[in-house]
Amino acid sequence: MQGRKPKPTALKRLEGNPGKRALNRAEPRPKVEMPRPPEHLSDEEKAKWEAIVSELHSLGVMTRIDVDALARYCTIFVRWVKAEKMVREKGEIIKTAAGNIIQNPYLSIANRALDQLNKLGAEFGMTPSSRSRVKADLTDPDQELEQMLFGQRVNVSNDG
Repeated sequence: MQGRKPKPTALKRLEGNPGKRALNRAEPRPKVEMPRPPEHLSDEEKAKWEAIVSELHSLGVMTRIDVDALARYCTIFVRWVKAEKMVREKGEIIKTAAGNIIQNPYLSIANRALDQLNKLGAEFGMTPSSRSRVKADLTDPDQELEQMLFGQRVNVSNDG
């Protein structure tokens, strides 16, 4: 399949549907929830999870089926941090045991992890460019349907 991969409808809605194309009404809409981190994550990865998951949940883009993708993001984030630490400690260029000067292998690991973070982050609207297009409309889908069927809700009070 050629071309750009389609953006999830939830993100299109948050962005205000800038392309003004018809939204996919048949797209599966898993329940938005704040799942717990998978047990296989390290403590550092779980800390990253906790820092991100509530933000994604508040935007309405975190569901149970997104757990694996977010777990990958957290794992790669920790890998990137560790690799960057090694680059800072040893430098971008190192000398081998034979005396040759080479690029620090951790620099390649850090660069690859950063590229993966950008790609995964864009899936969740976590990169600066993808986030700049997001307009959070946090209307409850049930209220939206109710309003379409019955019109605007009117509050009536007996104060007087």
